[in-house]
Amino acid sequence: MRQRGFTIIELAVTIAVLALILALAMPSIGTWMGNSRIRNATESLQNGLLAARSEAIRRNQNISFFLVSANDSGALDNTCALSTESGSWVISVTSPVGKCASALSTTDAPMIVETRAVGDGGGGVKVVADGDTVTFNSFGRVVSAAGSFITQIDITGPQDGTRYRNLRLNLTASGGVRMCDPSVPSTATTDPRLCPAE
Repeated sequence: MRQRGFTIIELAVTIAVLALILALAMPSIGTWMGNSRIRNATESLQNGLLAARSEAIRRNQNISFFLVSANDSGALDNTCALSTESGSWVISVTSPVGKCASALSTTDAPMIVETRAVGDGGGGVKVVADGDTVTFNSFGRVVSAAGSFITQIDITGPQDGTRYRNLRLNLTASGGVRMCDPSVPSTATTDPRLCPAE
């Protein structure tokens, strides 16, 4: 009785074809993963801004959203500082500088409401904001303050020269947070992804 199976040549050809398919697909998979990280980081920042606004309304007091640097992208520690180039954030009543790992509290400074490290789903992206803090009042509006307050955050891919779907968050004085795509041309006035004119 003759046994049936694959010959060495058939296995070698199959492996070579699979390797070729993987080699062709790898750049697309890398770009897709980068786009997923950009989307995750953008949604995290947007959710943080909206949570700070909601908390200010709920508590009937000023609540701030802070962009903070972190030594470890997966967790915040007490070496944090305010940063315009980080996707990690803290929502608190007072500045969390040097206290980002503090427990959530309504009484102990800095009275942290919520925190998120950029490595929590959105690591490996570049974040550039035009400020490091934004404060919402009890009406959910942005409080004008001296210093560097956020009106725009750009989230881009980790590598230059790769075609990522970069995103932007715009914050209005009324407290609205809008996600848009800066690559959409300004002539596409009916495209909902269009960023507002600067």
